[in-house]
Amino acid sequence: MNIDIVKRAFRYIFRGIPVQTVKVDIQQVLYKGLLKGKKIVITGGGHGIGRNIAEKCLDEGAEILIVGSNEDKLRKTANELGGISYIAYDLEDVTNLDSLYSQIIDMLGRIDCLVCNAGISLHEGTLLKVTHEQFEKQIRINLESVYFLTQISIKNRVDKQQPINIICISSERGLQCDDLPYGLSKAALNSFVKGVTRRFYRENVRINGIAPGITTSDLTKKTNEDDLLLERVVSGRYFLGEEIAEVACFLLSDATKCISGEVIACDAGEYISSYI
Repeated sequence: MNIDIVKRAFRYIFRGIPVQTVKVDIQQVLYKGLLKGKKIVITGGGHGIGRNIAEKCLDEGAEILIVGSNEDKLRKTANELGGISYIAYDLEDVTNLDSLYSQIIDMLGRIDCLVCNAGISLHEGTLLKVTHEQFEKQIRINLESVYFLTQISIKNRVDKQQPINIICISSERGLQCDDLPYGLSKAALNSFVKGVTRRFYRENVRINGIAPGITTSDLTKKTNEDDLLLERVVSGRYFLGEEIAEVACFLLSDATKCISGEVIACDAGEYISSYI
């Protein structure tokens, strides 16, 4: 019998099980103008990781336009951050993305960087509970909207050699095996990132993915002020949207021109376990 386990058991009996809490202090890299002059479009930019990326890019001198389905959240973010414009558009409508692109060009003049962050998970729990409607909705928003918005952005450049830098916000779920639409859509997104760079890198198209672990957001119902303890994962905690924004800012910069076709896991290696 392990004597340490016995001692710990007696301590718990007499003193109670200790309560653990986790707080995270994110350290920012201050580049001072790393993205100056860049015009950046961020889908799902009204809240969560998208908002965090918008704020970081704004601090680094970029001109930002955010897109999302909730106009109240978009307006609130634009007012709070300042210097940001927005377009209310539901990315489940994948048939009118040409119209969205036209609005973006009317407002910005061009797109230097596109961050495809909008996504949903319906948390069905098991394959046996997934409906056709749930499957199709997640594929449309998480994959199809990214696919065709990327296509339109590459194809419609006035100058076919105009550089464009694209980031797809994936998920650690896309790096694991999965039987649910959310994970499947993210796995396909990761493949898309690699396929696009192989075909278009020489045409000044750069594309990468970021695969966050479980992060504070509306999706997880966690905020930075909550207890961030999460014992079942390698990190032992939730990640912050600001941490993901730091990685995105670096990838959006011209300092990373040699990086394309990569999906960078931001989950402390949790995805390596690769289980459902």
